[in-house]
Amino acid sequence: MSALCGRTNTQSNTAFRGFGGPQGALVMEVALDTIARRLGKDPLDVRRINFYGKEDRNVTPYDQTVVDNVIHELVAELEATSEYRQRREQVRQFNASSPVLKKGLALTPVKFGISFNVPAFNQAGALVHVYRDGTVLVNHGGTEMGQGLNTKVAQVVAHELGLNLEHIRVTATDTTKVANTSATAASTGTDLNGKAAQDAAYQIRQRLTTVAAQLFSVEESSVKFERGQVEIGDQTMPFFQLVEHAYQARVQLWSDGFYATPGLHWDSKVMKGNPFYYFSYGAAVAEVLIDTLTGESRLLRADVLHDVGKSINPALDIGQVEGAFIQGMGWLTTEELVWNAQGKLTTHAPSTYKIPAISDCPMDFRVNLFDGRNAMDSIHRSKAVGEPPLLLPFCVFNAIRDAVASVGNYQIEPVLNAPATAEAVMRAVATIRKAK
Repeated sequence: MSALCGRTNTQSNTAFRGFGGPQGALVMEVALDTIARRLGKDPLDVRRINFYGKEDRNVTPYDQTVVDNVIHELVAELEATSEYRQRREQVRQFNASSPVLKKGLALTPVKFGISFNVPAFNQAGALVHVYRDGTVLVNHGGTEMGQGLNTKVAQVVAHELGLNLEHIRVTATDTTKVANTSATAASTGTDLNGKAAQDAAYQIRQRLTTVAAQLFSVEESSVKFERGQVEIGDQTMPFFQLVEHAYQARVQLWSDGFYATPGLHWDSKVMKGNPFYYFSYGAAVAEVLIDTLTGESRLLRADVLHDVGKSINPALDIGQVEGAFIQGMGWLTTEELVWNAQGKLTTHAPSTYKIPAISDCPMDFRVNLFDGRNAMDSIHRSKAVGEPPLLLPFCVFNAIRDAVASVGNYQIEPVLNAPATAEAVMRAVATIRKAK
């Protein structure tokens, strides 16, 4: 895929697949870097001019108003913590005295809309069962594929019932239990299924609250669930004892939950509407080193700051950001698809299709979560984390372009295709040397 072709997005809207998706977003990030070099400005300064505003210039091309814009604060924080300005100067100094090895540095932001573009897909169901011993069984419509969805849903239910996490068990998704499930995609797994499970657990808690209030003749507002105990006015009893009282009183100890994301609408004929519940933001800085004799490139350091709202599980979220970043870096640097003259895919196995490995990860990898909370009523005010950080490695690609540009003293615009394999980097370097 040529980095200088394809449909484009506007104002770095990296979310909307209908306007070019990640490829279109990459084109725009390359274009912004090109504009900056032509004007003799720092690329970050050009990007800032193109950020959405908070009170004005805050309407997307598809007529959705951006109401939760934190990109200004997030980028400013990353610029400071990564020492972006100082390192830009250090990179220039290094390149001036290094004829073969060249460094590059780039900072790129991400804005990613969260929700399915088909409104009907934005719904989920869940079942929660409380047993007489105080343990809880949860089933929901999301698919656990290693991203920690079941852990987060269990945390939500544990919080709602005031239990420790070890009392909650989540069973495998089964449409004989929760029917008509939406795909676990578009980074909506926790948003949808967490809310559905919370709804079911809330209903059970309300029934138990009524039982406790009647048992001790107190107001329901004085009943609190916490750490496996139930505070009922001045009295305290273990959660499982209250559950046993409810069972003896023939109170329903299971419930179904349902959630539908509010406020979504989309007209596919005119490509207008409110397709996203909220936006997730992030930014990353990459410092790379290239060998102009071989085309080999290496990511030396990556600084990442990502917005996950009020994180339900920071350890899981940081892991998701780290994994997505490396996956995206592979997409943009090594994972090349090649077909022969007969149309047969020749990069069809690990021997020819190169995904990133441990040795490709930067030795200095700094990933942090932006301190914030979702402006929308998402599950515990968190934000999705699956797909958005996949686009953060745009900075790796642009850092490689920055390193290539230094071969021509930043006066000649590099023509670099993605993925930026060693061969692609060599071609870009050779083109600049010929043009000098």
